[in-house]
This record gives sequence, C-alpha cells and structure tokens, in this order.
Amino acid sequence: MVWRKGMGRFFSLCFSILILSGFFTGSDAAAVSSDGGKKVFEKYCAVCHGVKGDAKGDVVFVRSREKSGRVIDTYPRDLTLGVFKFRTTSTGCLPMDGDLLSIVTNGIDKSYMPTFKDLSLQEKNALVGHIKTFSTRWKEEEACKPIAVKKPAWIGSPASVERGKQVYKDLKCWECHGDEGKGDGPKSDKLKDDDGRHIVAFDFTTGKLKRGTSPENIYITYTTGLDGTGMPSYEESAKNEEDRWHLVSYTLKLMKMVK
Repeated sequence: MVWRKGMGRFFSLCFSILILSGFFTGSDAAAVSSDGGKKVFEKYCAVCHGVKGDAKGDVVFVRSREKSGRVIDTYPRDLTLGVFKFRTTSTGCLPMDGDLLSIVTNGIDKSYMPTFKDLSLQEKNALVGHIKTFSTRWKEEEACKPIAVKKPAWIGSPASVERGKQVYKDLKCWECHGDEGKGDGPKSDKLKDDDGRHIVAFDFTTGKLKRGTSPENIYITYTTGLDGTGMPSYEESAKNEEDRWHLVSYTLKLMKMVK
C-alpha cells in the first residue's frame, strides 16, 4: 500500500488499513450519524476517494500480485469525473442510483472497495446522494434507461459454449485476454486507463470477477463495457443479444464454472 507523506497522516493510514481489511462491524456502522451523506462519506470513503471525491485521499493506490506473478495497482475512483465502470446503463451513460447503491452495499471484489452492508439504507442512500454532488454530469445529463437482462435457459450448454468461443474470436477478445483467457494476449501489455495508467487485462482463470460471477453480471459487463478502461461495450458491435449470452457461456468455461 502506498500513501502520502507526513506523520500527521499516520492515524488516517491506520484507519484506511482497517477499512480495507473489512474490520468495521455492525456496531461501529450503527454509530455513524445518518443526518447526511457527507458525514458518512468523510468517515468511511474520504480516506481513499478524498474529501472532495477527487481520489486524493491518504491511500494513493494498493498493489497486489497474482499467482501468475502479474503486479496490479488499484487506484481509488475519481468521483469528480462521473465515470463509472459498473453500471446497468449503456457506455457513456451515468449509472443508476441503484447501481451506486449496489456498489456501496456489496463493495467491489478484488478492488479493495469494501462492503458497507452494515450501514442503514438511509445512510447508504444519503451517501449515494453525496457521491452525485462531486460531478456536474449529474446536473447536466439526463439519466439513461437500464439495460434489460434476462438469462436464457441454455447458458453454459456445450452448444452455447462452442458458439461463444467463436464470438470470443470474432470480437477479438483474445487480443487482450489471450486465447485461454489468462490476460496475456498480444495487446495486454499496452492497455491504459483514461488517465494513462497501465492496466492489465482480466485473467478469467483466476476466478471471481470484480462485478460478480453470475451469468447476469458477466452479460451486463459485456453489454455496458467498463467506462474509463480499455474494456469496450459490445452492445453495438455484437447487436445480436444471443451472441453476448453465448460469450457469457464461453467465459464461464474459461473460468471453469461449466464443463
């Protein structure tokens, strides 16, 4: 973990470690005042995202290493940009309030974004409202409609997996994620986020995805893309909805979740 210099921030660092390790219990969360999202944000979120939501908190980034040896640097989200990876809306759109509430409640696996399930619904809704004050996009843009998700019964079937393998090839997913989904494709070392920082292609063989591993979660990721990263939306390039679901089947195969 990397943090800003200054002995005066020592206690903030300790606080951040406790947050990232999931230390806080329901009794601590219950003690948080519910009189506004600003107070909740400053108590739990500002250590990473900064008081102004500009990702200039005490935790600059967290470094981890996968079993393969790849080193991954995870940075806090700059909320002032109004750009979010995990949404149920089309690429370029703002997330729904429910999307933000889901992230606050469940956290983001493998990203060091902790879960805040122990906060009351009132506190979480107030927190979502405060998050929306950091970017002018919330005032300037109209909300998009969420994308409908209805999983077909044939997901994970051998025929669907085989078709998904061809879709994976046609959409050139292998260029980043590799032929076996290990994140080692020929373009994997050239990937950067919108801030110009090096990012890695996901290694499907490591298991659980950040958004979750259900077929529905994988499908919505392929449909919305991950804004701010090199992961595109396939809503337009794979207009056949069934092909996106077949791609889900093949992804489950790469993750060894289906035979």
